[in-house]
Amino acid sequence: MLLREVGMRGTESQDRAVASQIDRRLIYKRYAIIGGGVLALLLLAVWSVRAWVVSDKVITRARLRTAVVERGPFVRDVAATGIVVAAVSPTLFAEAPGTVIYKVRAGDVVKPGDVLGNVDSASLTNEYERERATLASAEATLNSKIIEVRRSIMKSSQGSDLAKVQITAAEREFKRADDAWNIHVIPERDWKRAQDDLETAKLNYAHAVATGGLEKDSLELELRSQRATRDAQALKVARLKQRVDALTLRSPVAGIVATLAQVERTQVAENAPLVTVVDLSALEIEFQVAESYANEIRPGMSAEVTLDGRKLTGTVAGISPDVKNSQVTGRVRFAEQPQGLRQNQRSSVRIVLDERSDVLKVARSPFNDSDTRFVYVVRDDSAVRTPVEFGAAAIGEMEIRNGLAAGDEIVLSDMRDYRDAPSVHIGN
Repeated sequence: MLLREVGMRGTESQDRAVASQIDRRLIYKRYAIIGGGVLALLLLAVWSVRAWVVSDKVITRARLRTAVVERGPFVRDVAATGIVVAAVSPTLFAEAPGTVIYKVRAGDVVKPGDVLGNVDSASLTNEYERERATLASAEATLNSKIIEVRRSIMKSSQGSDLAKVQITAAEREFKRADDAWNIHVIPERDWKRAQDDLETAKLNYAHAVATGGLEKDSLELELRSQRATRDAQALKVARLKQRVDALTLRSPVAGIVATLAQVERTQVAENAPLVTVVDLSALEIEFQVAESYANEIRPGMSAEVTLDGRKLTGTVAGISPDVKNSQVTGRVRFAEQPQGLRQNQRSSVRIVLDERSDVLKVARSPFNDSDTRFVYVVRDDSAVRTPVEFGAAAIGEMEIRNGLAAGDEIVLSDMRDYRDAPSVHIGN
């Protein structure tokens, strides 16, 4: 202030602005960052152009799930759930209408032949007694007919024997007359009469024998008819006896009484179910699989059953021809009946459909099946679309018939978005 007041000049005209060393470094750093960004952009552009030239599509490696083709044992099987059922569980039915009376209760252990109950059927019992009386009458009629036939045959035989005696007498008279005629002591008329008597006796005998034979045949025919009537009645009575015996319910197998189908002392109709017996010594596994396996599963195939953590072996006993809800039912028979099984116990079943030792195979994915004709094979940093022929399909593996070799790495991921691309670039 004092200088200004006296009019003296300062050094302002000689001063020059100089950038500090720190400001230069900041500028250089800023230029380096900008240059690096430009270089990165150029590299990205080059990479994009290269990916566009090399491949039609690009996929990140993180999205890929791959598997290596290998050669080894191939087991094609089918898994299913099943339940323990009785292979033998006969149900007894009412043979005739009547009142059911049980002698056992559900859960009782029974042996073959044990009485389970009976059906009181008055109608069937009365019919049986009536037919028995008819059979007794038919027996009496048959016996009477036999006596009559014997009498008639004896009478015919007697007539034949008398006619034979008359022949003998006529032959003797003719011989006497012939001797007398030779010495001319009787007239020719007496000799011819004796000759006629002999011929008449022979003719009577022949007729008696023929008549006796016809009468015997007729009597035997009547006897056979009467015997057939008696036999038919006997068969009817035998069948009725079986039905009457069936009114007493007897266990056909050793096992346990499963169910009583009717209320005690209720009136039941003919053929109504009464009681079911389960043979616990013959249990099987009933399983269900998709109908697509129906033609491949056959009786005799090996099966593995898992029950309560135990692995048991068995064979397929049969497969049903009926399809219900797109599934078929089959049964597995144990190779050796295990102990401690319970009816309706749940289990898992594995049935071996095909087993080979040296097969080219790869892991199975939801996007590859037997109808797939192309897969993507990993070649360096690209997935190349390659034709392939798959064979049999197991639960976790697929057979390769043609197009791939052991060691090839194929893509298991969903590649449907790249189906038309000959190759897909694999990016990081």
